[in-house]
Amino acid sequence: MTERVRVAVLAGGPSAEHEVSLQSAQAVLDALPRDLYEPVAVIIDRQGRWPVELRRDLADVVFPVLHGPFGEDGVVQGHLETLGIPYVGCGVTASAVAMNKVAMRHAFLAEDIPITPHVWFTEYEWRATTDPWELVKSLDWPMYVKPAGMGSSIGISRVTSVEELRAGVDLALGYDRMVVVEQGVTARELVCGVLGDHDTPDVSVPGELIVPGDWLDYEAKYLSPAEIATIPAALPERVAGDVRELTLRAFRAIGGYGLSRVDFLYEEDTGRLYVLEINTMPGFTSRSVYARAWAAGGLPYPDLLRRLVDLAFTRSGS
Repeated sequence: MTERVRVAVLAGGPSAEHEVSLQSAQAVLDALPRDLYEPVAVIIDRQGRWPVELRRDLADVVFPVLHGPFGEDGVVQGHLETLGIPYVGCGVTASAVAMNKVAMRHAFLAEDIPITPHVWFTEYEWRATTDPWELVKSLDWPMYVKPAGMGSSIGISRVTSVEELRAGVDLALGYDRMVVVEQGVTARELVCGVLGDHDTPDVSVPGELIVPGDWLDYEAKYLSPAEIATIPAALPERVAGDVRELTLRAFRAIGGYGLSRVDFLYEEDTGRLYVLEINTMPGFTSRSVYARAWAAGGLPYPDLLRRLVDLAFTRSGS
C-alpha cells in the first residue's frame, strides 16, 4: 500500500477571521480522501501561537486554511518558504498584494482591469484633516468604507453622510491603518473561481451572491441559515464570458497560483463589470461559493482538494 501523504491543515490564527478559518479547516479535514492523505489539524491560537513546530518530517505538505492578516497576507507563506515545505495556494507576493485593498487596486489599474471609483488614506491623513469631505469628495453617496487589509466583510460600513463616514472610518481603523472608500453602485454581485498554475489556470462557472440588504455582511455570510448564492449565475453568455476572462486577468495581475476567488459587481442596466477584489484563500465551509462553483462544473470537493495538493507539490518540484 502506498504511504499516505501527510497534510498539515492550518487553522485559526490571530486575525478577526479566526472562527471562519476554523469552519473552513474542518470542512477540509472532513473531505480529504483518507486513502490518499493523513490530515493533521494544526490550530494556531488567537495570539498566533502554534501547538507544534512544523518540520518536513512532520508534514509533507501544508494546507493553510487561514483567512485575513497573518494567514492570507503572505506572512505564513513566507514562513513555509523558509521551512521548505510545499503549501497550497498563492505565494508570498500574490498573497500580500491581494490582501491589501490598496496594493490590489494598483495592480488592477496597471493591467487596465475595471474597478469602481475609490480613494484611500492613512490613519495619519484622517486624523490630520479638518474636513473629512475633502478626502472623499470625488465620490458620491452611498460609499463603502473598508479596512485595507481585512476580509469576510469585517470592519466594513455603508455610509450616506459625513457623520456616518466618521463612524465608518473609525471602525475600519480598528483593523488597519489604511482605509479604502469605494463608490457604491447598484449592481449584482458575482463570483468566479480560479484553479491551477501560473500559466494555464482553469476558471469555474460564475456564481451570484444573494444579497439580503444593501450588502452581504459577516452575519449573512456565516451566521444566517439563508442561502447565500446561486450557482451557476443566470447571465447572458457574453457577460459570463467576460467574467471568466476578467477572472483570469485579475489572477495573473497579482501573480496568483493554486486558487483564488474573484468578486465582481455587474451593472445590469449598463452592462458594466467591475472587479471588486480577489481572495487568495476563499472560504472552504459547506456554504462557501468557491467549492460549490467547481462542483457545479463537475469537480467534486474531494477532487478539488486533491488537485490543490497536487499543485502545491508541482510548484515545489516535489
